Amino acid sequence: MSAGDQKNGGDKAEDTVPEAAVWPEVERAECLARGAALKWASGVFCRPEHLERLSQYKKRESQRTTSIHTRLKVTTQTTSASIHVQHLIHMASLLCLQSMVQSYLEGVGWGLEQLREARAELKEVSHTLKKAGLESDRNAEDVKSLERLREVSVNHHQLLAAVSNLPRLYSVRSMVLETERLVESRRLLEAHARLMDLEQWQDDILWQLHGPAGTAGSALGAEDQELVAKYFSGVGQLVDALGKELWAVVSSALALARQNPTPFVSAVRIVEREEALDRALMAERGGTGGHSRPLPPGRPRCWRASFFQVLEEAVSARFRSVSYLHARGPGLAGHLSALQHGITADLDTVRHLLEHCVPPHYQLTRAYLRASHRCLHTHLAQVSSWDLESGEIFAVLNWVLHIYNSLDMMGNPELIAELERAELGPLISSEGLEQLQSKYVQSVRKSVSEWMHKALQVELQDWQRDQEPDTDHEGFYQTSLPTIITQMLEENARVALMIGESLRDQTIQMGLYEMENLLNRFREALVEFGKEHRRDLSNNKNKFYLHYLLASISNCIILKQSTESLQQQQSSRAAGQFTRTPPNPLAALDRAVRRACRLVMDQLLLDLQPFLPGLLTRPWLVQGEPIPKLCGVLERHLELYGRVRPPCRQRLQEEAQWLMVVEYVRALMQKRLVCRSGEERWQLAQQMLQDDQLFREIFHSLEGEGSVPEVNPLALLPVLADFIRLKDPGMLTLEVSGLAAKYPDISEEHVSVLLDIRGDVSRDIRGTVLDLLEQSAPPLPVGYRPIFTDILVPPSTMAFCLPTAKCA
Repeated sequence: MSAGDQKNGGDKAEDTVPEAAVWPEVERAECLARGAALKWASGVFCRPEHLERLSQYKKRESQRTTSIHTRLKVTTQTTSASIHVQHLIHMASLLCLQSMVQSYLEGVGWGLEQLREARAELKEVSHTLKKAGLESDRNAEDVKSLERLREVSVNHHQLLAAVSNLPRLYSVRSMVLETERLVESRRLLEAHARLMDLEQWQDDILWQLHGPAGTAGSALGAEDQELVAKYFSGVGQLVDALGKELWAVVSSALALARQNPTPFVSAVRIVEREEALDRALMAERGGTGGHSRPLPPGRPRCWRASFFQVLEEAVSARFRSVSYLHARGPGLAGHLSALQHGITADLDTVRHLLEHCVPPHYQLTRAYLRASHRCLHTHLAQVSSWDLESGEIFAVLNWVLHIYNSLDMMGNPELIAELERAELGPLISSEGLEQLQSKYVQSVRKSVSEWMHKALQVELQDWQRDQEPDTDHEGFYQTSLPTIITQMLEENARVALMIGESLRDQTIQMGLYEMENLLNRFREALVEFGKEHRRDLSNNKNKFYLHYLLASISNCIILKQSTESLQQQQSSRAAGQFTRTPPNPLAALDRAVRRACRLVMDQLLLDLQPFLPGLLTRPWLVQGEPIPKLCGVLERHLELYGRVRPPCRQRLQEEAQWLMVVEYVRALMQKRLVCRSGEERWQLAQQMLQDDQLFREIFHSLEGEGSVPEVNPLALLPVLADFIRLKDPGMLTLEVSGLAAKYPDISEEHVSVLLDIRGDVSRDIRGTVLDLLEQSAPPLPVGYRPIFTDILVPPSTMAFCLPTAKCA
């Protein structure tokens, strides 16, 4: 740097010293700028090769400096213009302020002028008021002289009222007596006109004594009130007497309407007059202003409301005369019938006669309907609380649900037009109806239970008769029991249906419960009947024991049909009405039938028992005895089974078939006959086949009626015969396999007995056969009825032997 530059720099430094002293922020900013420039330069030129671009950086920085100086110049000019504009705005503000101050000063001057004028007017008014006050003070003495005149005027007004009312006051007694005579002679309109005059006089006197509110003497003293009330005391008595006669006429309106409705019309006119007076007096009392008159004593009378109240009391009087003793039994149905005719006649009288005697707004028919409905509701609630029988409850329910709503009563279209049934509500509440129906069902149940008990006693007596049971038109045995029970339950269901399906369902449900109880007792009676018969076998007391057992089975079939018919009559919603376990009479019927069938089979076995020991013995093999006798017993029993209604007839025949086969095979298992040769085996098999043929001829009716069981027990006899007559013992294994396949309930003991009967089976073959049977042992198929399970094999009696190797 040259000396000149140093000098210039020193001069500049000297020039900037005072400026830095004045603006220290400038010096700080310059230091920061120098530091930032130095930092930037050290970062850009950190390597020697970067100095080649020094000229480019210098040119760029000089352009940036020029741009900054240009912007600073524009900013300076803009700032100067802004200052000039602010100066102009300030001048405009001063001019506006000067104009506003000038206007304000002008307004203040105008206001001061108005205040001066108002002060002058106030002075004039104050002067005038002062003159008026002086004038009023001079007239005060003249006003005091008018007070005496006012008192004289009030006294004159009272004296004038007293003088004008003297003729009325003197005639009050005579008018009261005359009005009393009119009331006694039921000249009600004239009596009421006189009564209205007397009440008008009384009200006028009280009003005149009371005076308008706010006037002198307007306060009515207690002595004056007592005096007026005492003087007009006969008027209040007349009101009571007239009201008594009036309500007597209204209460007898139904009777008067058919003879002479004039008194009733007069009573209605009087009621309407009183209503009009009540409205007028209430309007005067509620009027605006200070001159409203007080209500006279006893007002408002509200005789129209009393009219309808008396009418309802007259309706209820029809029911108050009914007592518990007079309405019991048939009397209750007669009482309800009388109510029906009486109410219908009264409604006709009201609609055709009384309705024309009252104003239309009375709606007398509607009022009578409501009154009758309310009274009937109360009366029937009382009747329902009595201890009623089933017939009485039926009469009440039928009257409430059907007769009352029929076309002859409330269902009449003309009455429906007068009043909707929904407005009246139910004659008996739903809870009351449920209680009545429950009482009806309980009463019927008691009667049904007694009748069933009596019918069962008659049935037990029939069982002891020394004659065959009765038969129906089809030739089946039967007694009177099912007819009595069926008719009783059907009749109860039919009667209950006249009330409604709900009661019918409850009655049927009750009948099914009682049917179940009866059948349980019936089954117990059958058991006792069988025990008694077995005790008296030697006396042969009951010759027709089997016949009545078969009649009992037929009775159960009839009762089953009746039970199913009752169940079908029940509605679909009856299933949800059971409060306990539903009745199951069909299950009880099945138990009773099974017990009766078991007793029948016991009797068959008892009749066969004398001939069973002779089966499968040497005499049987030679002579064929006692098969013909057995067949005779079977034929006699099967003939009796034909007197039983299907399907129990087929069931008995099947059971007899099973019993015969089981006893036949059981006799075979007794080993009464052991074959000693092939000829005897053939002879035994042939005899068994002959017996099977005889049995099939006896039981041929089963095949004809299509009731052959899935496993025919008679098919067992040919299979056993084939097993016995088989010539080659080596084929027994195959034979036993087929036998076990057909009859899976056969056991080793049964097969062992069959092998013993053959008499020609070696020990090896026996072991092979039994081992095969033990290994196969198939399970019993579904629906298979075992036959060998009921046949027990007697234990074998082995001879005593020493424990040798051969014996072992």
